Amino acid sequence: MRDDLVVAGTLVSFHAHPDDEAIHTGGTMARAAEAGHRVVLVVATKGEHGKVANGFLDEGETLADRRVAETAEAARILGVHRVAYLGYIDSGMAGTPDNDGDGSFWRADLDEAAGRLAEILREEDAEVLTVYDHHGGYDHPDHIQVHRVGVRAAELAGTPRVYEATMDRDEIRRLVRELSDELREKVERPGDAELWNPDELTIGVPGDQITTAVNVLDYVDRKRQALAAHRSQVDDTSFFLAMPPDMFRLAFGTEWYVRRGAPPGTREDWLFPDEV
Repeated sequence: MRDDLVVAGTLVSFHAHPDDEAIHTGGTMARAAEAGHRVVLVVATKGEHGKVANGFLDEGETLADRRVAETAEAARILGVHRVAYLGYIDSGMAGTPDNDGDGSFWRADLDEAAGRLAEILREEDAEVLTVYDHHGGYDHPDHIQVHRVGVRAAELAGTPRVYEATMDRDEIRRLVRELSDELREKVERPGDAELWNPDELTIGVPGDQITTAVNVLDYVDRKRQALAAHRSQVDDTSFFLAMPPDMFRLAFGTEWYVRRGAPPGTREDWLFPDEV
């Protein structure tokens, strides 16, 4: 930890499923931990409805068991001090029967779920909470619910700074336009047509809504390692790990946020205001 830093805060990063933490806020969490902050990862579900190849799991092992173990390893890589689960069930993709399943996060009572998270925020005296933007980045039901529950929990607990993890849609469109055909061939997968048409990309928010762009280039390798720890969902052929390292750095070297309640025109580069 640098001697010129004033550090006295806890970051709680709230996510829907195991592996979301590495994708959306992995660099921020690693940077905060290295700066001396306490970092707490809260996951709403155990990702029970993820897909896994036949024979991947050990005899008697559930996917939830494996994903909890993978999350523990990813958290270790990122320097996370505590991992907690809210106890809900993965709601699956939009429009699937799992959305309405018993105990699904999507159908959870808002105040009940927010109360569970608020209890952790109070226990940790959290200074900063990360959630997702209003449409969960890409309209996944559980991600939208993270936004709703997280915002309400911060109100209940009085957490002073809430950041919506998102993507700079304009920057992503620019990167896609500049991506060479050679690199595109290395990572393109069936069904990715929308991803490679920048005019149709709807992920994240427009760049003028971004308040906070966090440089995590020094932590990209750890972010990639944390992703790789989620082996049941992110193998070497996945979109993320199929990227050459230099392309991964370009795509994931910045993590973007919208700080709730920030004055218009806010432009900042970190989540803790007291670091100098």
